[in-house]
Amino acid sequence: MTHNVPSAEIPPLSRLLPHDTPMILLDTLIAVSDSSVHCQLTPTATHFFFDADAGELPGYVGIELMAQAVAAWDGYHAWLDGRAPAVGFLLGSRQYQASCSAFPVDQLLDIYAEQVTVSHNMVVFRCRIEQSGQVLASSQLNVFVPSPTQLAEMEEGVSQ
Repeated sequence: MTHNVPSAEIPPLSRLLPHDTPMILLDTLIAVSDSSVHCQLTPTATHFFFDADAGELPGYVGIELMAQAVAAWDGYHAWLDGRAPAVGFLLGSRQYQASCSAFPVDQLLDIYAEQVTVSHNMVVFRCRIEQSGQVLASSQLNVFVPSPTQLAEMEEGVSQ
């Protein structure tokens, strides 16, 4: 089921993502369902990963754009339930393929992620980045979302 709610009713990504500025790389959450999400970004010269020397947004940033779309999906569902966005870990990607070495600046990008499988705290998403309907990059992301107890144990282990 897709929730196409008016954008005025969707909180800003800063409330949905467990990131702070300038690491929020996406512009807008467009649509979300129980198993998929659609976000958008128009890369500009002010983007955190913009390569000023080359005048472009490098293609490898696509993995993080996809991961943030997944985080926006999770954050939206947490928001609906009255919870804070969860901390998740990108464990890896499979078959990241890009038809370009850089994403076009000042051109609208659509970022899609669709849940493929869920097993306990592990989730696999099939993702793609499009411009005007043409796929520029695609990948499968493996994500781990620890329970609050697991996260506390991880944090405790780091502080020791």
